Amino acid sequence: MAHPFRHFATITRHRHKVIAHCFRAGIGFQGLFHDLSKYSPVEFFTGAKYFQGTRSPNERERELYGYSAAWLHHKGRNRHHFEYWNDLNPVTKVYEPVPMPLRYVKEMFCDRVAASKIYQGKNYKDEHPLAYFLRGNARLHMHADTADLLESWLRMLAEQGESATFAHIRAQKERK
Repeated sequence: MAHPFRHFATITRHRHKVIAHCFRAGIGFQGLFHDLSKYSPVEFFTGAKYFQGTRSPNERERELYGYSAAWLHHKGRNRHHFEYWNDLNPVTKVYEPVPMPLRYVKEMFCDRVAASKIYQGKNYKDEHPLAYFLRGNARLHMHADTADLLESWLRMLAEQGESATFAHIRAQKERK
């Protein structure tokens, strides 16, 4: 059974949390454009169809079909996902992860924290985003520098809380 209104409410609540976090991380303007593709037909209707409220609807679509068309659409349009940052290595001729620009790592952090808050609800603790990262295999598919930076911020969040972590992230400047 499709849940378009519940899905809309969930993605909008998530997006608003990410926007607020992006302002705290010093990338507020960028946050205003976070996940707009989730409102596109290919992502929205899939999300409504497989809505569960406790995890991404893309996970359910992937279970049923072996892939998620909505996810493939989403990751190709949203640079805060590490999956976007793969390119052909001119030496090895193999697609490999490349380092993410700092502003997108900041947005990825904000996205992960907001997603944990939405899915955990009142049970959310600052340790949840780190636990989710460590449980998964994202590190294996990210550039090592990107994974190390993200994990360091997630550890800082778990150990020192939001205020200290967002202040630290906001102070980080892009290196050329």
